[in-house]
Amino acid sequence: MNVSRVGKLVILGVLIACLISACGAVISQNSPDLESQPSLGECHVIQHELGETCVPINPQRLIATDAIALEVLLALDSKPLAAGEPNLVGGRARHLAGKTEGIASLGKERLLNLEKMVQLDPDLILGFTTSSENYAIFSQIAPTISMGYTHTGWKDELRCVGELLGKPQQAESLLDAYQARIQEFQTAMGEKLEQTNVSVVRFYSEADKTEFRPIFSFPGNVLEDVQLPRPEAQRGPEEFFVSVPLEQLDRLDGDVIFAALDPGAEDSFRAFQSSSLWQTLNAVKNDHVYVVDSGYWIFGNILAANAILDDLFRYLVPEGE
Repeated sequence: MNVSRVGKLVILGVLIACLISACGAVISQNSPDLESQPSLGECHVIQHELGETCVPINPQRLIATDAIALEVLLALDSKPLAAGEPNLVGGRARHLAGKTEGIASLGKERLLNLEKMVQLDPDLILGFTTSSENYAIFSQIAPTISMGYTHTGWKDELRCVGELLGKPQQAESLLDAYQARIQEFQTAMGEKLEQTNVSVVRFYSEADKTEFRPIFSFPGNVLEDVQLPRPEAQRGPEEFFVSVPLEQLDRLDGDVIFAALDPGAEDSFRAFQSSSLWQTLNAVKNDHVYVVDSGYWIFGNILAANAILDDLFRYLVPEGE
């Protein structure tokens, strides 16, 4: 380890100790330590939700602190050195299969391995769910950008990262291809498109918990793009999820139910399936309940959106069309 990395580790140790001993202290979000920042002649200043950062002109050694940052970087052919693992939906989702070889794991997003981050000597750290405390720490290691994740703003977030990496045209090409697939799906569905109310339900590993994802969620936004209608109960409120107790299972109904299961949620799902109320749902009676992967149905960006489209083609488009 070179001297600069040793110095960064020392600074990190001091900073973390300060955060632990004074958890109520105010951290300056706009002024990360400039030792980790390149000179102005080698970078451009980017403003983001936690401040401003001098980003290298052509960053090569990238770290993604969360699954969404990893997905966006992979979509833009900017493979990071390392990435955090999702807190709730298990490991890297299958829509990233074949794309993550050689990417080191930093552990769960909520507790990343800081020593490994320093050892990798990144020139840019990118995250979508970075807290102000972690931003202060990460900025001691390398220039850090916190994009901020919004469930319905994922297209603009892809464009922003494209601009950040000098790949704006590639970002637009990805969105154009996504739109072309939507048009293909709409054509294949024909009149059935407007007649198919789609419910999106998430099941956790806890047996007594489920929720639906309304139009203000990530999957809800994809379904809005596709112009598939939603059940009346799932067109509001302006939240990205709504918890549903067992006695209100009628709120989950639709012509089709996509049941997004977390890892280990199979027993929970079976418990709901055994309920007499579940058996009264139209989608259940018509055998139109489809089990899908929460790793891309609940959060994500362009790769997850395309994986959702894959499922829509698979389950909703009549064979041979």
